[in-house]
Amino acid sequence: QVQLKESGGGLVQPGGSLRLSCAASRFALDYYAIGWFRQTPGKDREGISCITGTRPDIFYSDSVKGRFTISRDNRKNMVYLQMNNLEAEDTAVYYCAAQAACPGPAAAWGQGTQVTVSS
Repeated sequence: QVQLKESGGGLVQPGGSLRLSCAASRFALDYYAIGWFRQTPGKDREGISCITGTRPDIFYSDSVKGRFTISRDNRKNMVYLQMNNLEAEDTAVYYCAAQAACPGPAAAWGQGTQVTVSS
């Protein structure tokens, strides 16, 4: 069974940085594309970044491009999301997902980690 677990969320001031981690267990992460998503109450889940398992190819939504950086370490079975220059609008629960492609259907989701940007 594919399992993912996010970590690294927390409270940060506007302009600050956080690094989220997505840890995979029970499967080799390099066989999948990994997407980062976020969701706030009352809104649809938003895909913000995705990294494929090969080359890799990287994608960002316009809302985070230039501020967030996705990366992966297949030896550690980890994917990271470095978030810089955070804004109040970035406040959300952040999820990672194992996908067939970027974009693509998700085979598994993590449980989410809360990011709150507030002064």
